[in-house]
Amino acid sequence: MIKTREDLRNYLEADRVALKRTGGRPLFYDEVWRFQRLLRRVEYLLNNRERLGLVGRLRHKVLSFLLHRQGVRCGFEVPPNTCGPGLSIAHRGTIIIHPEARVGRNCRLHVDVVIGTRPGPSERVPRIGDNCYIGPGAKIFGDIVLGDNLVVGANAVVNTSFPEGHMTIAGVPARKVSDTPSDEYIIATRTRNA
Repeated sequence: MIKTREDLRNYLEADRVALKRTGGRPLFYDEVWRFQRLLRRVEYLLNNRERLGLVGRLRHKVLSFLLHRQGVRCGFEVPPNTCGPGLSIAHRGTIIIHPEARVGRNCRLHVDVVIGTRPGPSERVPRIGDNCYIGPGAKIFGDIVLGDNLVVGANAVVNTSFPEGHMTIAGVPARKVSDTPSDEYIIATRTRNA
C-alpha cells in the first residue's frame, strides 16, 4: 500500500519501468500510463485521507472522478490498493478486478482479464503472487492462490489454486501445461525486499 510520498514515487517509477515508458509524464495519447498514474495518486490520497485534511479529501474526490472517467475510457475497473508496484497493463480493453482481490508486484495484465469472485454466498477472491503474467481473456475466480512467477495462458479459466507458482497454466479449467515461469514475459522492476 502507498502510505508515504516516497512509496508513491517508488510505485510510479516501478509502473513506468514495467510499462517501458521513458518519460515521467504520460504523452497526451498514452491512455494506460495516464490511468496508472491516476490510480497510484488516488491510492496515496485514500490511504492518507485522515492526515491530509479537507484539501486532501477534496483532491481525493477530484482525482477519483478523473480515475473513473479514465477507467471508462480505457475499459478498466481496477480499484485502488489491489495491485502491487510494477503493474503493467498491456493496452486498452476490458480489465476487471474485484476490490478485495490482491495482485502482487510486477504483474502484466492483458485485455479481457477478469479477477473476481465465484458465484455463491461467499465473496472470496483470488490472491495472485509476484511476477505473474496474465494472458488475454483469462478469468480467475474464487478463493484461490496463484504463486509467484506464474503464467496464465490466454482464455484460461482458473478456479483452483496453484500456490507453488513457477509454471504455465492454461485451459478450461486451467491446469499445468509447462514448467516455463514468467521471466521472459514481464519486466521485474523490484525485488521482494525492496
